[in-house]
Amino acid sequence: MTQTVQGYAAHSHDTPLVPFSFERRDPRPDDVVIDILYTGVCHSDLHAARNDWGFTTYPVVPGHEIVGRVTAVGSGVDKFKVGDLVGVGCLVDSCRECEPCRNHLEQYCDNGFVATYDSTDKHDGLRTYGGYSKSITVSDAFVLKVPENLDTKAVPPILCAGITTWSPLRRWKVGKGSKVAVVGLGGLGHMAIKLAHALGAEVSLFSRSPGKADDAYRLGADKVILSTDNAQMQAAANQFDLIIDTVPYEHDVNPYMPTLKLDGTLVFVGLVGDITPALSTIPMIFKRRNVAGSLIGGLKETQELLDFCGEHNIVSDIEVIDMKDINEAYERMLKSDVKYRFVIDMATL
Repeated sequence: MTQTVQGYAAHSHDTPLVPFSFERRDPRPDDVVIDILYTGVCHSDLHAARNDWGFTTYPVVPGHEIVGRVTAVGSGVDKFKVGDLVGVGCLVDSCRECEPCRNHLEQYCDNGFVATYDSTDKHDGLRTYGGYSKSITVSDAFVLKVPENLDTKAVPPILCAGITTWSPLRRWKVGKGSKVAVVGLGGLGHMAIKLAHALGAEVSLFSRSPGKADDAYRLGADKVILSTDNAQMQAAANQFDLIIDTVPYEHDVNPYMPTLKLDGTLVFVGLVGDITPALSTIPMIFKRRNVAGSLIGGLKETQELLDFCGEHNIVSDIEVIDMKDINEAYERMLKSDVKYRFVIDMATL
């Protein structure tokens, strides 16, 4: 059984998103049905809509930063009830049996996780459609509790941009006394600064633009280092325990490596692809520095993040848009013309 839902979809790589009706399953015993209030707009949405990665199946309904209210629950659900404020992030299922899944690392599922959109349900074979829509039906194991005290419309980006930066902060045990640097001040970078600051770290921003300094300090940065200034970069040598690189396009990371301490780590959370120019191993070998990558977070870690944000009143800096303005928002994203994340008011659909 299915139910018809209204949304917005891309039907090819070179056409705009338009209104689209599609089918969602009737709830299974473990399902939660959610009326979507707000959906964040991620760069991944744009990449999927335009087939930048080469594997989009059309039509695609993007959106994996979803916040809404529960309208129904399956017969086997006991941790959610009608009226609860909840969230859905990038994942809606996984095998739940492999070692990563058993360790609450569903994003690294050995058998492949089921993405919130442009993926295939493991049970009925239906395509998954995302949060640019009126409602969504998701297994309760992949639904998150959202603190009621937070500004609801500013919560959605926490479920992708937030967890993408929180996961390495936790993995590398950032806390009081840690020195963290962030490369890139965008949707991910601004959350990295807020979260690292709230964890008690000393936070620096690497930026190519001096004009971003005021915003960085407002978000919680202690220092801003111009990466184009050789003197500033040399002064930052051997400083950082962790560098979170949020830049999503090819860029030279070699200048950042000498700023890591002995055993320090630079972790990629934005770049998917090759490093250009090539990474020199010299500063790595002589100071045992590390390069790593990190992908979003598991459900346990994401709930931990939401609870932390509730305790510290942390949300994303957003601009709310109407659903009809999504194509214009995509063009603005390409120009970095947003501080720092678009969120769609789904009441406008």
